[in-house]
Amino acid sequence: MNIGKKLRLIREAEGLSREQMTELAGIPIGTMRRYETGRIENVGSDAIVKILSHPRFEKYTLWLMTGKTNEIVGQIAPPLSPDGQENTQNLLKVSNAGK
Repeated sequence: MNIGKKLRLIREAEGLSREQMTELAGIPIGTMRRYETGRIENVGSDAIVKILSHPRFEKYTLWLMTGKTNEIVGQIAPPLSPDGQENTQNLLKVSNAGK
């Protein structure tokens, strides 16, 4: 799964609109849209750092970068998010997110 799709899963797990996520991360909405839709395949390290530096998204760092989780240290995948688990139940079945 590419990083753009993972960013979308994170946003949806947090129950955020694209606009809300970009405001929190400090990334232009058009750029995020292009990441999520795959029009830009290579997400820049600056954007990733901005997103993962926000306290709300820190818990996804390991999953975003490696596809792995470590719940003991608070690193989860979107389907494990207490903020949006209901929203990601079907995504887990379709995309195997977090594996």
